[in-house]
Amino acid sequence: MIARVWRGWASAEKADDYQRHYESDVAEHLRQVPGFRGARLLRRQDGDEVTFTSVTFFASMDDVRGFAGEDPEQAVLEDAARRALTRWEDRVAHHEVAVDLPL
Repeated sequence: MIARVWRGWASAEKADDYQRHYESDVAEHLRQVPGFRGARLLRRQDGDEVTFTSVTFFASMDDVRGFAGEDPEQAVLEDAARRALTRWEDRVAHHEVAVDLPL
């Protein structure tokens, strides 16, 4: 399994907008991607800014490419995300999941 890790930052005022976008539009899109295995959105308040870390899980790098295209390290951001965030990482890191501890 592959974990795709990406970060973006929002002002405190726009952070809820980004979270709603992730919970609705991003979730709907990801659920349509073959090989999608789940996602987590982490949120950390840091003064007047909120850091979001998105961790999405895919069965393979081929499935990641099905989501991200031929350059899988390129971040995928919809217009709604660009409006809510003040900045974001342009590149994404991929990790092989070495241990998965279910509940």
